[in-house]
Amino acid sequence: MNPETTEDKCPHCASDEEAAEGSSCCGGEDGARHTVRSEETRRKLVNRLSRIEGQIRGIRQMIERDAYCNDVLVQSAAAGAALNAFNRELIGCHMRSCVARDLREGNDAVIDELIDTLAKLMK
Repeated sequence: MNPETTEDKCPHCASDEEAAEGSSCCGGEDGARHTVRSEETRRKLVNRLSRIEGQIRGIRQMIERDAYCNDVLVQSAAAGAALNAFNRELIGCHMRSCVARDLREGNDAVIDELIDTLAKLMK
């Protein structure tokens, strides 16, 4: 178990398996896959998203105040760059934990999944 992870089992399902950072589970009742993250990793990702959310609210307020188009576009580009930075951080976490784990377990299908995800991010 990762020392940063404080839970002994997945918070999303009733599995008694150890919930190490980057581990995934069956998803419990909803059937969706989940990734167990350390509190620090979760906090960093949520903080990034909160900043992006604030940027988007600011852009909406600029439109409501009839701000100059170029100023709105500059802020929109900044929000897009922040979202791209979030995606880079999350893909790095995914590769270091979920992808590495699946490859160690012999699940090569994770490579195709990663390629598909990267293609979507690069559109």
